[in-house]
Amino acid sequence: MKRMITIACLLAGAVLLAGCPKKATTIQPPTAGSQVGGSANTSPSGGASTSGGDLGGDNGRGEVSDATGPLARKVIYFDFDKSEIKPEYADIVKLGAQTLTGRPGLKMKLEGNTDQRGTREYNIGLGERRAQAVRRALLLQGVAETQITTVSFGAERPAAEGDDETAWAKNRRVELVYQR
Repeated sequence: MKRMITIACLLAGAVLLAGCPKKATTIQPPTAGSQVGGSANTSPSGGASTSGGDLGGDNGRGEVSDATGPLARKVIYFDFDKSEIKPEYADIVKLGAQTLTGRPGLKMKLEGNTDQRGTREYNIGLGERRAQAVRRALLLQGVAETQITTVSFGAERPAAEGDDETAWAKNRRVELVYQR
């Protein structure tokens, strides 16, 4: 009987040790020039920030609020009726990938948006294609699929009001929102 208790204790200990979480492995992003090229920091809203910083605060919606650091909300703008990422946004994608691969517990929501031209259904689809383009670029840089979600708002959340090219250009975008 004593021997069975000893064996049971050893088996229980082995099961507990086998169930301990492993240290997360981080996949290093590919070297520069792999999928997304370019390095200019030009955009309708000013470009990417590459300053350091910690995780920042939570804004109540699960989003990380860091106004100027690497976790600040970033925006990638698109040409009319296009979903291809322009080369000048390569730094934003690269910074996002480095931030996510360096912090496996961090997540990112990609919010696809369009200007108000086109039908509601078409704009939802276009916003999704834009978000998926950014998602693919991040995955190619080594980000885990579980860290990225996409949503399309179509024309429902305009960044700028107006019926001119200046307003439309600000609305054709994907916003990169960090979440805990």
